[in-house]
Amino acid sequence: MRQLDLQVVQTALQWVHEGHAVWLCTVLSTYGSAPRAPGAMLVARADGQFVGSLSGGCVEEDFLESLARGELRAPTQIVRYGESGDERQRLRLPCGGILQVLVEYRTPDAAWADHLQGLYDALLGQRRQVRELELTSGAFALAADDRGGAVAQVENERVRLRIGPALRLVLAGLSPVAEYCASFARAIGCEVIACDPREEMHQRPLEGVRLHSVLPSEFIVAGNCHEATAVVALTHDPRIDDLALMEAVRTPAFYIGAMGSRQTSARRAERLARVGGLSAEQIARIHMPIGLDLGSKTPAEIALSVVADVLRVYHGKARDEL
Repeated sequence: MRQLDLQVVQTALQWVHEGHAVWLCTVLSTYGSAPRAPGAMLVARADGQFVGSLSGGCVEEDFLESLARGELRAPTQIVRYGESGDERQRLRLPCGGILQVLVEYRTPDAAWADHLQGLYDALLGQRRQVRELELTSGAFALAADDRGGAVAQVENERVRLRIGPALRLVLAGLSPVAEYCASFARAIGCEVIACDPREEMHQRPLEGVRLHSVLPSEFIVAGNCHEATAVVALTHDPRIDDLALMEAVRTPAFYIGAMGSRQTSARRAERLARVGGLSAEQIARIHMPIGLDLGSKTPAEIALSVVADVLRVYHGKARDEL
């Protein structure tokens, strides 16, 4: 989960229970250089208290000034910051950046409190949800995320916002490629978990990585893979990789991959069917060879191709769209 998102929703829920009207803001899109990505949230009260971030400071100040003037009282509206040259200069948006922000003004009632509770549960839970909002009426609903796609979508006066636990990367075994994967994944805000029972692989700690001294298959079978989980097997050791893959295909993980050449991958597929009893459909879920075909040779390059492919699938992009 993104910790700041959780704090925003938790605070909004607390304020609503205390009887406060709130403004819930969500970044829908960015153009040019923008400090915060689509999906970033902020909640505010009429007295100027707020939690969260839209731009790192400049847009927040302008937004709070609007509240002080009694503006932005529609249930839902889209506000654009930085469209004019003067505004970009005044708001100090870098490199001509433009932000498109959904602003919701909600009074405290049971339906809104229940909706916020659903968002909070989604951020803590294991299933991604979609917020669906009507711009004309302000109506809102929460549904299972069964379509995937971009974090924020606006079409025909309707907004769809995907929300749920942060992308989790499970490293099934440690290796030089896995170490680089951990570094790249942490840089884009992933929760990174490494599982490896080999004592010799624990000599060099990985910053910001949760390390478990167990077989990856044991970690996976314990129910630690949710719908925002990617499992990558990067050791070339069948005793570690194959067992992890056999268990991963029985989970809702959105991405499962194993490193190896096409020839190695073909042998692995045969072995998983023969020894693991996997069906053709289960084997088809495994990305092997793993990663985008970037001509990668070094561990860092291979890791880059792996993390890029995980993001491609996470955002619902086909290979021919790249």
